Amino acid sequence: MADIFIYISLFLIWFMLFYHMFLMQGGYLHSLNYKKTAIKWSRRSGELPTVSVLIPAHNEEVVIENTLNAMLQLKYPRHKLEVIVINDNSSDGTGEIADTYARKFPVIKVVHTRPPHAGKGKSGALNQGLKASNGEVIVVYDADNTPEPDAVINLALGLQNDPKAGAVVGKFRVINANRNLLTRLINIETLTFQWLAQAGRWFWFKMSTIPGTNFAIRRSILEELGGWDERALSEDTELSFRVYNLGYHIRFFPAAITWEQEPETLKVWWKQRTRWARGNEYVILKYLLGFHKLKRKKIAIDLTYFLFTYLLFFAGVIISHTIFILNLFLDLQLSVGPVSFILLVLGFLLFVTEVTLALSFEKGQLTWKNVSIVVFMYFTYSQLWILLVIYATYLETKRVLFRQEVTWYKTQRFKGKQANENRSVS
Repeated sequence: MADIFIYISLFLIWFMLFYHMFLMQGGYLHSLNYKKTAIKWSRRSGELPTVSVLIPAHNEEVVIENTLNAMLQLKYPRHKLEVIVINDNSSDGTGEIADTYARKFPVIKVVHTRPPHAGKGKSGALNQGLKASNGEVIVVYDADNTPEPDAVINLALGLQNDPKAGAVVGKFRVINANRNLLTRLINIETLTFQWLAQAGRWFWFKMSTIPGTNFAIRRSILEELGGWDERALSEDTELSFRVYNLGYHIRFFPAAITWEQEPETLKVWWKQRTRWARGNEYVILKYLLGFHKLKRKKIAIDLTYFLFTYLLFFAGVIISHTIFILNLFLDLQLSVGPVSFILLVLGFLLFVTEVTLALSFEKGQLTWKNVSIVVFMYFTYSQLWILLVIYATYLETKRVLFRQEVTWYKTQRFKGKQANENRSVS
């Protein structure tokens, strides 16, 4: 019996490892080509669409001013741009700061939400902002983001030059990457995800996932879909599946860059990532149960990816860890004992190779210090994700069984000087 479980776990683990190798190849090829596309599009920009930038903000006084200053530096025709801050029932100075900027700069507008349609989460705030907007293209930034000046124009050019694209996704970088060990780990995770999962899936399948920030979507699509799902904790992933189902693809275009703040303490990281895991599990369940109703069965590619990423892969790791520990105390008579150890070592080496390859795509990121952090990451940060997914699955199962109301966790922001030196290596 133990042999059967170990074979199952090895299949689940190595399926994902080989799939990631396949995606990394696509990410590498995309990294070679997208700059040529960006140059070609910029030369034939033509008449740009009107753009509404939505910034949902709940108690964001620590970061909102930096974000608004970045918005004022955007290289986009002012007569075709509006920046809408959705002050979502804030109890701090977010609304006052946003109002001050709106009085000084006509391009900035403020929407103040109030109960009962307020303070319930990002999706609700975005839906309020959508109602107040006028742009043909909707761009979303989180309140801790400082996009580079050409970010929005690159997103808009993506939609303008690719009529099959329902949305265009940019790249995000960690502005506080050098703050401490945790932010360095998050920085490596972020770069790896974008070049492996986003760029790789786009290159091979013309699919990528809308993130929570730095993306543009056609207004007509949002109106057809009825806006954002206010029950979804991962509103971005959920929206992605509905865009696919309309027959559009989602383009990953890393020429559009934003810088964002990441959690600087383990407690904040745990709460944020738990929300992400729970949100993605909600999406998996929603579309697995409703798969027969979907028009575009190609969605199965991404549904399988998320199913493995948030459930099956971690299940395989948990099974293998459990059998390994039990075998230290009990003789489970494993016939694959030596082979399993070899595969564990190979899995570790493959993990390090994939992550260091992703770092090599970014100028200044492939350093000996980061390589040593990658090794440390495998034995600590990656293992912590196992506990997090178990906890998130427990919470989401309880919510479904007892029909509990979804509660939104707003990620805590941090004061202090940001690591602006990171911008020089983008």
